Amino acid sequence: MAMSLIQTCRSLALSTWLLSFCFVHLLCLDFTVAEKEEWYTAFVNITYTEPLSHQWRTEKSECGRYGEQSLKQDAWGLAVLPSSQQDRLACDPATKFSVPANGSRWVALIPKGNCTYRDKIKHAALQNASAVLIYNVGSSNANETITMPHPGTDDIVAIMIPEPKGREIASLLERNINVTIYITIGTRNLQKYVSRTSVVFVSISFIVLMIISLAWLVFYYIQRFRYANARDRNQRRLGDAAKKAISKLQVRTIKKGDKETEPEFDNCAVCIEGYKPNDVVRILPCRHLFHKSCVDPWLLDHRTCPMCKMNILKALGIPPNADCLDDIPPDFEGSVGPPTNQITGASDVTVNESSVGIDPSVRTVGVLQVIQDAESLPQVGEVSYIANSEQLPAVSSDSDISLIMAVDVGLSDVDLSTDQDCDESKS
Repeated sequence: MAMSLIQTCRSLALSTWLLSFCFVHLLCLDFTVAEKEEWYTAFVNITYTEPLSHQWRTEKSECGRYGEQSLKQDAWGLAVLPSSQQDRLACDPATKFSVPANGSRWVALIPKGNCTYRDKIKHAALQNASAVLIYNVGSSNANETITMPHPGTDDIVAIMIPEPKGREIASLLERNINVTIYITIGTRNLQKYVSRTSVVFVSISFIVLMIISLAWLVFYYIQRFRYANARDRNQRRLGDAAKKAISKLQVRTIKKGDKETEPEFDNCAVCIEGYKPNDVVRILPCRHLFHKSCVDPWLLDHRTCPMCKMNILKALGIPPNADCLDDIPPDFEGSVGPPTNQITGASDVTVNESSVGIDPSVRTVGVLQVIQDAESLPQVGEVSYIANSEQLPAVSSDSDISLIMAVDVGLSDVDLSTDQDCDESKS
């Protein structure tokens, strides 16, 4: 449940992060495209005759800038001012211009101010002007020009020129000097800039994305730390249970002449060495034996038989501490295994961790109870035994008593043979 919750939260956080990233990316692209401005410069060529020297003079400069809705094409004509001094701003629809009598082309020269660019351009266009020049007045930068917005007047060429250039042309016209203006298209420019709105939206999206990512990281590391602690606690509990189980296992000292010292007997599976006299061995519930110094560290770490992988905790009926089962990591079942039928009960035979002899032919955890009363012998087909959950019984090879247990499917009889009479054993 906990792991599925973590995976669900992780998937949700990752999806949210990806959606936020895509949202920010699209937002940036959208504002980048929206805040692009395309504009064109204009070459302004003025030609006039010097009154004193009667010489033609021509001045050309890329000082103009086409309006936003202006036709992007060339234009030319005689420069013309509004007729009345009071109407120089051309804000009145009745404004008259000094149009040439021969009906030739003309270009209106109007200063900025008092009304919109659209009104000025419209008033000049109604009188058949070829183009409109508006020079920038009152700007902090005298040579500054802007892309004029003038919606509804997209059928005429309209450009803005700097204030010094406009005043120079107006001065020549006021001196009754004919000035011919040629307007040609200049350089195409693409200006990109970020508005405050886009900055706010991108910043908010970035902050939200960072908060989501940070919250996910905090949650992830808290869960990781919590499960790491639970796993450590579980390992400590299993280690304590393993120590308890090891203390209940049989210990035997190999003697000279024991079967374990014979060449055909199996070697220790841990160190791959044979058994020698005076070696101390540990006998597991599965009846496998190993050097005590070899198998004890293994049992502390793995709690299983090195050969058959039998779990000594389950075999001895020693469960881990059940007080903190809710904190056990998901891999606990894999290391210990689910609960199974455990061997319980109490044996009438107690075996201490001393030097005892075991008949290797015995390969069962259960042990026959020594029958001290001849009248209590089991009937045919029955076996009477008691399993010890704490200590495993041992049968001494030096004892005068040898027990043979024969168990078959559909057991028909049980033979017990002893070297001493039952009455003597009772006494």
